[in-house]
Formats: sequence, C-alpha cells, structure tokens
Amino acid sequence: MSVNKELVKGSTSMLVLGVLEEKEMYGYQIIKELEQRSETVFSLKEGTLYPILHVLEQDGFLEAYWEDTSSARKRRFYRITKKGRKELDRQKEEWKEYAGAVGKVLQLQNA
Repeated sequence: MSVNKELVKGSTSMLVLGVLEEKEMYGYQIIKELEQRSETVFSLKEGTLYPILHVLEQDGFLEAYWEDTSSARKRRFYRITKKGRKELDRQKEEWKEYAGAVGKVLQLQNA
C-alpha cells in the first residue's frame, strides 16, 4: 500500500533522526535504512533527503563530517547530537500522542 506523501512529509525529520540514533551514516545509507526498516513504505529521493539533513544540521540536531571510504571516495557522514537526541525524544512523544488520538477518533483497535 502506498502512503500519501503528505503523511510522510511531517515525520521525515523524526525518521532520519531515528535511524541516526543508532549509528552514523552517509546519505545513501540513510535512504536504504529507511527503506529496509519500513519495508519500502518510506522511499526517499536524494533531492528530498539532503535538504532535510541540512536543516537538521543548521538546527544543531546533526553534525556532518567528511570521511574517506574504501571506494576511494569521500563521503559526508551524519551523526546525531545531544540536542538531536532530545529533539527525537520530544518528537517520539508527540507522535505517540498524535497516533493515539487518530486511533481513538477512527476507533482503531489498540489505540
């Protein structure tokens, strides 16, 4: 089932922070990790991801650094900051409240 892009748009920053909570990654890794964990429900394009990464970095939620890789290319890696972890925790709580309320309104089980 395809998910409306507007639904995904509001949660993309939280999802990116969520995958970076566990380990540092470069952009393409983030895209692949989101696809794998969501069973391809979340399939971001690079043109969507990189502006999000830049905003998260400007807000102090991520740090970026360049690193040489085995393919002899430099890649820009991203890691979550302490401020980013706090923001992720806040967004998770907000999401739980929102999802619970939607479930109650729609009378879904386990809401």
